[in-house]
Amino acid sequence: MSLSSLIWSVAELLRGDYKQSDYGKVILPFTVLRRLDCVLEPTKKAVLAENEARTKAKVNPEPFLLRKSGASFYNTCPMDLKALMGDQDHIQANLLAYIQGFSPAARDIFERFDFHTQVDKLAKCNLLYAVTEKFAAFDLHPDTVSNAEMGTVFEELIRRFAELSNETAGHHFTPREVIRLMVNLLFVVDDEILTKPGIVRTIYDPAAGTGGMLSVAGEHLAELNPNAQLTMYGQELNDESYAICKADMLIKGQDVRNIIAGNTLSDDGHRGKTFDYMLSNPPFGVEWKKVERQVRREHETEGFNGRFGPGLPRVSDGSLLFLLHLISKMRPLRDGGCRFGIVLNGSPLFTGGAGSGESEIRRYVLENDLLEAIIALPTDMFYNTGISTYIWILSNRKPAARKGKVQLVDASSFWQKMRKSLGSKRKELSDEHIARITRLFGEFKEATRLDEDGKTEVPLSRIFRNEDFGYRTITVERPLRDEAGKIVLGAKGKLKGQPQPDSSLRDTENVPLHEDVEEYFEREVLPHVPDAWIDHEKTKVGYEIPFNRHFYVYRPPRPLHEIDEELKAVSGRIMAMLEGLAE
Repeated sequence: MSLSSLIWSVAELLRGDYKQSDYGKVILPFTVLRRLDCVLEPTKKAVLAENEARTKAKVNPEPFLLRKSGASFYNTCPMDLKALMGDQDHIQANLLAYIQGFSPAARDIFERFDFHTQVDKLAKCNLLYAVTEKFAAFDLHPDTVSNAEMGTVFEELIRRFAELSNETAGHHFTPREVIRLMVNLLFVVDDEILTKPGIVRTIYDPAAGTGGMLSVAGEHLAELNPNAQLTMYGQELNDESYAICKADMLIKGQDVRNIIAGNTLSDDGHRGKTFDYMLSNPPFGVEWKKVERQVRREHETEGFNGRFGPGLPRVSDGSLLFLLHLISKMRPLRDGGCRFGIVLNGSPLFTGGAGSGESEIRRYVLENDLLEAIIALPTDMFYNTGISTYIWILSNRKPAARKGKVQLVDASSFWQKMRKSLGSKRKELSDEHIARITRLFGEFKEATRLDEDGKTEVPLSRIFRNEDFGYRTITVERPLRDEAGKIVLGAKGKLKGQPQPDSSLRDTENVPLHEDVEEYFEREVLPHVPDAWIDHEKTKVGYEIPFNRHFYVYRPPRPLHEIDEELKAVSGRIMAMLEGLAE
C-alpha cells in the first residue's frame, strides 16, 4: 500500500461520524502535524533545555531555539505526539497545548486548517485518541520520506479529498512531471550560470497551491549546484493548500513570510517585488467576476504603471490576468532579467478579435519580444480536465538567436498511458519525453518526425517571426444605392460628395502584418467587388497564435475503390446476419 493510501486509511475511523467530504479536514492537518513532529524529534530535548535556560535568564529565546531545532520552526511543549499517547484521559487538552507550543509561523498553519474545530469534534465523537494514535505510528521523518515524496503524498491526499468534496483538485496542484518539464525549460539556457559558486536566485508562483512548482524548482537547482540558493516566494488563495505550502517551506528552511495567503489578482501580496524566475499553473477558464471591481480599477487608474495596462480579457476566463501579473513581476533586464513559464489552455492563443482585451495582451507580449516559445502538451495530462494545454515560456533576456522570434513545439504525441488513471489524468510524460522536449526547445531549430505511416513527415518544432502572428483587420465598405441602383452621395461633413457606405454590405478582412494592405485589397477584394473601398479609420491591429494550423498535415483520403470494397464487405456481413435471423 502506498504511503498516501496508508494515511488515508485513517478515514475508516471517521466513517459514520464524519461525512466523506469532510475526511480531509482531519487527515490533512494531522499529516502536516506528524511531519513537523518527526522533523523536530531529534532536537526536542535540546530545544526544551535551551528554552528553560533562556527563559530563566529572561532573554528572548526564539533565535536560540531556532538554532537548536535545526529547522526554521520549533515547539516548546514538553510533549510530542508519541508522548500524548501516555495520557488518554487528557488527550484533547494536551494536543491543543502541543499545537500552542509551536513557533508562530507553524501555529498559523493549524489556524488555517481550523484544526481546533476538528479536535473538538473528534473529542465529542470519542475519536481523538484513536486518530492521534494512528498518526503517531507513521514515520514521516525526512530521512524516511523525502521532501519530494512528502509533496507527492500531500497532493495525492488533496486529490482524494477534492474528489469526495466534488471540488477541483487541479486548482491545487500540477502533475510533477509537468513541473519537471517546465523547470527544465526555464533553466536549460542558464545551466552555465546556475552552476557557478555562490549563486542566489529568486523564484515566484502566484498560484502556489501546495508549493509543488517551487519545490521541484528547488530540487532541480540543488542537482545543478548544491551550493546555489533559491529563495521561494508565492501566494495562494485556498487555505488548505496554503497551509501545506507553508509547512513544506518551513521544513525546507525557506522564509515563510514569502508565502502570502490571499487572491493574487485583487490583492498582490508581493507588490513592488520582481523575480529571477517564475512558474505558474493558474486555474483554467475560471471567471474573475469576484475581483472585477479591483482589477478594473487598477487597469483604469494605474494603466501601464500597474499590472493590467495592456488590456483585460473577458470576465469568463482570468488566465491572461495571471500572465500580465507575471510580466509585471519580471526582474528588469538591467538587474539580470527574468524568465518564466505558465500553463494555459488553448483559449489565450486565439480568443478575441483585433482590438479585444485578449488580442491587445498578445500584441503587448509579441511587440515587446517577450515570448520565447509555446509547447503543446498531450490531452488528459491534468487531474481536473482532459483539454489541450500549453506551456508558454517568456523572457526579457532572450538569447541573440531568439530575438524577434517565437518557437512553437508540438509535444502532443509525447506521452505514455498511466497504469491507473487519476481523475481526468490518463497520460504522463516519461523522463525520455521530458528530455526530448527540452532538447527540441534548447536546440531552437525546426524539426520533424515520421507519422504513424512511416512515410509522412510531421512538424515537431517550428520557428516564426513575432510579426507572423499579427494582422490588420480592415473594414471594407461598399456604396449605398437608391432604388434605381444609383450611388447615394453624402450631403455634408467629411462624406460630402463622396459615396455613402451601405452598412448592410460592410465586411472585414484580416491582412497579415507583413503584407501591404493596398496590394492585398487589390488582389483579394477588388476583383470580386470593384466598387469597394477601405475605411482606414476603422483599421485595427490584432494578434493571434493559431497553433494547430501551423502543425496541420494534409492526409489524402483513401482511394474510393478501397472504401467501396470495405462497404461491400460490411454490407455482405449485415445481409448474412439478417438472413440468419429470418431463418
